[in-house]
Amino acid sequence: MKIIFRLLLLLGLFFTGNAQQKMTFQKLRYDDDLTYLKDSTRNWYERIKYIPLSGNNKYYTTIGGEARLQYTYTVNDKWGDDSDEGDGYLLSRYLLHADVHLGAFRTFVELQSSLANSKIDPSPVDENELDVHQAFLDIDFIQKKNERLTLRSGRQEMSYGSQRLIAVREGPNSRLAFDAVKLFYKKDNWQTDAFYTHPVANKPGTFNDNFNENAQFWGSYTVIHKVPFIQNIDFYYLGLWKTRAVFDDAIGEENRQSIGTRIWKNKGNWKYDFEGLYQFGNINQKSVSAWTISSFACYTFSEIKFKPEIGLKTEIISGDKHSDDNHLQTFNPLYPRGAYFGLVALIGPSNLIDIHPSLSLQLSQKFSLGFDYDIFWRQTLSDGLYAPNMQLLYSGKDTTERFIGSQLITNLDYTANDFLAFTLESGWFNAGSFLKEVGTGKDYFYAALTAQFKF
Repeated sequence: MKIIFRLLLLLGLFFTGNAQQKMTFQKLRYDDDLTYLKDSTRNWYERIKYIPLSGNNKYYTTIGGEARLQYTYTVNDKWGDDSDEGDGYLLSRYLLHADVHLGAFRTFVELQSSLANSKIDPSPVDENELDVHQAFLDIDFIQKKNERLTLRSGRQEMSYGSQRLIAVREGPNSRLAFDAVKLFYKKDNWQTDAFYTHPVANKPGTFNDNFNENAQFWGSYTVIHKVPFIQNIDFYYLGLWKTRAVFDDAIGEENRQSIGTRIWKNKGNWKYDFEGLYQFGNINQKSVSAWTISSFACYTFSEIKFKPEIGLKTEIISGDKHSDDNHLQTFNPLYPRGAYFGLVALIGPSNLIDIHPSLSLQLSQKFSLGFDYDIFWRQTLSDGLYAPNMQLLYSGKDTTERFIGSQLITNLDYTANDFLAFTLESGWFNAGSFLKEVGTGKDYFYAALTAQFKF
């Protein structure tokens, strides 16, 4: 492992020395904009980042990728129910893409390889040897400076809002994609997307992530910027159908609709994010009525040394009120970011009350340090505890204990340059009365070192 980490470090230093201009890599790599290289004198690296296909600046291609290594050590996995001994394993992820622009047409293809070394019984999200992660075609019907209308068809990543509902699943080893048709329109200060998708279900093996007929996901998402007083606002509708879903008090075919809104500001010393949504539909013979509200506010003391940022996040996420009735109030988070409550999170966002203060420090231009403290309770006593993928961890039908536990996370980030970054994260989960009653209830610890190289 030391050899691989050293190799990534050398690659990061090598690419830094060969990049004449600052590189900015987006979270969704198909959003990378390399057109600023078209009029510059380029070295060999910048030539592969912007390869002109004709004298027309609208015809070009670019190549890029990523390598991520993550070593994780855990103690008392699943609070001691799975293992009460220490266990270490190495996850690695490799992405390689090509992006071809031909005027009003554009195609993007990306391969993904996710490997799990020394991990016992890895899931398909941990290990998916090689597959086509993205492959889509764009057709621009309107392509102006302040206006764009595009149809995108094919396998693609999607990410919206705060990633509480739709995300690329960056934390886990395999990122999430959708087989989708999406139409998006952007003009001036607002953008609206409409899409119909089948979420990709990862499978172990090579080139076998086939079309998923067991789930459908559709909706629309609108963002309006520069709104007086509130800065930015989102409106969305999302629909989900699955052949089989499992909750503490319901099993069967799920048809769920979600409507919500979000008000947010992510620039300046004051930042905030407030969101609320309601879900309705049915699962088997039960009617669905679920909801969640969340708030986050933070302030950065930019004039003080280390620029400390103090934040507070709270969430209330509904759970089922009564078992064995014809109604289900369990919230479904759909396709959220995988590392919802930490990099190696055990808890998912359903049937929860969460209070989450945080502190971050900018130690230098390259180093930052963060502290997060979470306190968890069950929102209702009739519902259970769920994992980030909505797998039921423990039923709540046979206990009246509400307190799940508390969690302290620290993370140290080092950004070596535009290409290479390291993160050291550790977490301690102090098991509460609920976990002690339904399981072994031991305190859980993890430490993870991540190295990520992009080009």
